Amino acid sequence: MHIAFLTPEYPHPDFNRSGGLGTSIKNLAASLVEAGETVTVFVYSQAQDKQFEDQGIHIHSIAKRKYKFAGWYLHRKFLQRYINRVILLHKIDVLEAPDWTGITALMRFKCPLVIRCNGSDGYFCHLDNRKQKPKNRWFEHRALKNADHILAVSAFTGKLTKEIFELNKEIQVIPNSIDVEQFRPMEAPQIPNRILYYGSIIRKKGVLELAKICNFIFEQNPDARLILAGNDVNDVFTGRSTQELFMESVRPEFRKHIKFKGLLAYEGVQEEIAKAAVIVLPSFAEALPMTWIEAMAMEKALVTSDIGWANEVMRDGETGYTVDPKNHKYYADAVLKLLDSKDLRSQMGGNARKRVIEKFATAIVVKQNLEFYKSVLKA
Repeated sequence: MHIAFLTPEYPHPDFNRSGGLGTSIKNLAASLVEAGETVTVFVYSQAQDKQFEDQGIHIHSIAKRKYKFAGWYLHRKFLQRYINRVILLHKIDVLEAPDWTGITALMRFKCPLVIRCNGSDGYFCHLDNRKQKPKNRWFEHRALKNADHILAVSAFTGKLTKEIFELNKEIQVIPNSIDVEQFRPMEAPQIPNRILYYGSIIRKKGVLELAKICNFIFEQNPDARLILAGNDVNDVFTGRSTQELFMESVRPEFRKHIKFKGLLAYEGVQEEIAKAAVIVLPSFAEALPMTWIEAMAMEKALVTSDIGWANEVMRDGETGYTVDPKNHKYYADAVLKLLDSKDLRSQMGGNARKRVIEKFATAIVVKQNLEFYKSVLKA
């Protein structure tokens, strides 16, 4: 089979910064190539037009076009022509696109279109309790409605997407995958009482709740230290730096216990995970969080949120703890319990990696994707 992906982001030095969406596409693309399939990735809205090969994957970097009028329409039609030309020339069997912003609205392709729900703008607006812009909602609804098939990375995301956009289509669930050899326990010594949060410094990730949780942690354990690794984002409600808002919520005497590392390269993130005693990820808005799976694969005990998708990834009391981030004291107690027991951390970390290997390892998930793509071609 020849499988193609359309995406606004992809982890590569020549492209703009990539997040979880790009990482999940790269993981899947690489595993499909390893399984003997042909893969092409179209990365749109980049700095320049170019084509190259990366780890056996054919990459098309498509520069962002500027239009004086109706750019939302002309941009999509340009992408449609470009992609259809490659579909016909290289005999692409299936094209996959994300649900984010409904990029495929108004497009028609020369092969079946699959939309994989990693969390649309409408989905995250719903979780954030924000009103979605009517234009964005129209694009996303139109894209989902016109797709030949729809996937979701979690049952929670699939169910909520159907409700938000009032879809009658069946949505099959296939989770994101991870290379369990790339993310594995490291020999770097774990630092006692070291807590790590990694990901964007943003309200929807529960960062502002974490600030209040830390007040309870530091009060009970003066030796505890919190490291935050990620890009600071201006708050959606106040327009201010989320990092500044975070520090304002921490009691002055505890601020010296906190260090912001900023945005780190992949290797730097793995080093921070390895050094941490406990990972805290109190997010309110995810589809299937790669950060959770990465930390679990590295045999780390986590304290996460308990919302929606959480029980599809975590096992409360086995791989760590799932807690409502708004219950600051209860969340802090879970972190303190892990900080106080190396044996408990080791046991839960081992359970966490085992769960990832069984459910999210590339070797497992690529088979599910291949069976799905075969069913698309048969249909």
